[in-house]
Amino acid sequence: MTTVKKLATVGFATLFALGVAACSPEVGSPEWCAQMKEKPKGDWSSNEAADFAKNCIM
Repeated sequence: MTTVKKLATVGFATLFALGVAACSPEVGSPEWCAQMKEKPKGDWSSNEAADFAKNCIM
């Protein structure tokens, strides 16, 4: 792969990641809690489970 293609790929991946992150609700917000309730429990990370317990249950 040429250097230009590598830079373009990295650039697009970075923009995509920033775009996805900008759409995510803030951890602990009602929107985030609702999103987590719909996400399969097996796909939760340990940090997400702890944040859900702290912010959405208690």
